[in-house]
Amino acid sequence: MVNNKYFSRILLDDLKKWVDRREIYAIKGPRQSGKTTLLKMFRDYLIKERKIKSENIIFFTLEDWENLEKFSLDPKEFVRSFILHKEDERFYFLIDEVQYLTSGGQKLKLLHDLFENIKFIVTGSSSLELTDKTSKFLVGRMFSFYLYQLSFAEFINAKSQRLNNIYQEKTNLLWDFLFKGKDFAITQDVFLKDFAKYFEEYTIFGGYPEVAKTDDIETKRMILKNIYETYIRKDIVELLKISDTTKLSKIILLLASQVGQLINYNNLANDSQTYFSQIKHYLSVLEETFIVGLLRPFYTNKISEVKKNPKIYFIDNGIRNYILRNFNKLHLRTDAGEIIENVVFSQLKIKQFDSIKYWRTLAGAEIDFILEIGQELIPLEVKYTSFRKPKVSRGFRNFLLQYHPDRGVVLTKDFWGELKINSSLIKFIPVFYL
Repeated sequence: MVNNKYFSRILLDDLKKWVDRREIYAIKGPRQSGKTTLLKMFRDYLIKERKIKSENIIFFTLEDWENLEKFSLDPKEFVRSFILHKEDERFYFLIDEVQYLTSGGQKLKLLHDLFENIKFIVTGSSSLELTDKTSKFLVGRMFSFYLYQLSFAEFINAKSQRLNNIYQEKTNLLWDFLFKGKDFAITQDVFLKDFAKYFEEYTIFGGYPEVAKTDDIETKRMILKNIYETYIRKDIVELLKISDTTKLSKIILLLASQVGQLINYNNLANDSQTYFSQIKHYLSVLEETFIVGLLRPFYTNKISEVKKNPKIYFIDNGIRNYILRNFNKLHLRTDAGEIIENVVFSQLKIKQFDSIKYWRTLAGAEIDFILEIGQELIPLEVKYTSFRKPKVSRGFRNFLLQYHPDRGVVLTKDFWGELKINSSLIKFIPVFYL
């Protein structure tokens, strides 16, 4: 059982960096990913470390109908009621669930321009652009941040401080290799089994904070059920005015069974008895509300490569497994490889890589993920097997021969190793250190 009052969230450090700037903070992310808690943590930081008076920090949610009604009718007067006769003091307005606000972008622009002594921090459980094109009104006035479910690093930090210290040391080796090309020596890893146990739990039940807090399996399942049903009821029915969710639920079920595969729009339309245009719309909705992620292809103008449909992944494995009603352990599942690949995608998404693609050629050569880091291309392959010696797939080798990257990574079940192919250094690293 996790006893922490709050989970440590990496995003909090980013929020601290620009707190003295005037730009609005917009924190977006899935329902119950911890945005409200993050606001409370940020409030504690302002009080304890920045010594801001608590009465100068105003926290409210627009999920509360009374707040929403008053704020909607006259946002200027609503804000003034908190700061009257204190215009020379610095205030912080922490506004939760701003997606319920009609014409939110215009209202926030008005408040930002009128009240130079106020820092506005808002959260939304669906992308703010969904309802009223918020970003159009806030160009130059807003910093956007994304808070997803717990990363595995945050998950480990919550579960074991001792293991977290070791984990940070190991995972830094991978990140320094990816971003800086910094080589490292392979040493014996005596903590593999410890991390593998937690990784199995994270892989099956995902990273929602409330799910991670409990060790009881039935409670985990019930929380995931509630999160998913609340998403359908609130984000879909209320926000997007979709009255019939039967087809959408069918499409989500079909997608959950196809993670890591190319989307076949025609098959989806036929299997769900839905129009092609509606499939595209639903996919857009699912992506904007942080349920799924679409992975686009990497291609150049080389004749051997071809533009393809995107691949489908789910942002959280727990939700995906709830949709399939399958929480079996990995060794009992036929989709274990797809589950691990999905976790890798979600980790890359949570860590907010600017550019993630997949690679596939007409000849059938394929790589799971291509990371574009600056001007460099880094191939990343997921091979959740127990290696005896380092080796790469034919597709991986073809990419190396064609693009000559300085380095690449193969994510394994429990194997550390390295292999030099021409000028490319390939590191083999257990997947949970990503």
